Amino acid sequence: MSKVMKEFKEFASRGNIIDLAIGIAIGGAFGALVQSLVADLIMPPIGLLLGEIDFSNLFIVLKSGTPPGPYLTLASAKEAGAVTINLGLFINHLVSFLIISFALFLVVKTITQLQMKEEAPAPAPTTKECPYCHTSIPVKAIRCPNCTSQL
Repeated sequence: MSKVMKEFKEFASRGNIIDLAIGIAIGGAFGALVQSLVADLIMPPIGLLLGEIDFSNLFIVLKSGTPPGPYLTLASAKEAGAVTINLGLFINHLVSFLIISFALFLVVKTITQLQMKEEAPAPAPTTKECPYCHTSIPVKAIRCPNCTSQL
């Protein structure tokens, strides 16, 4: 049993696994932050501009519950057991997805640019090939030391 635990400890302590765990935790926190941004800051002014629509309560009743509708809020429809299509929640999630996708695009683009900058340019060549005898000679040479050709 201790061998299995030792192998698991080695597996779990690898850098990639820890990086993945940190990425998932940060991603979850970022998702919650974006969800709050959309639901609490972006959609209320849009709903106000569109005639005081509360997007979280924008739904279509497919089948009434008991008591039968009309239902003023999605919560009251769910409480009555009504079957609904939740358009407002879908719109909120769609806007959240677009914001997260754009943020991830910016992160990937930035990482790609940083990786391109880190790649050092190829060093300048220190040798060249003699066009007559095809041997390798220093770049600054004006005469080939092998065939004595003038370059």
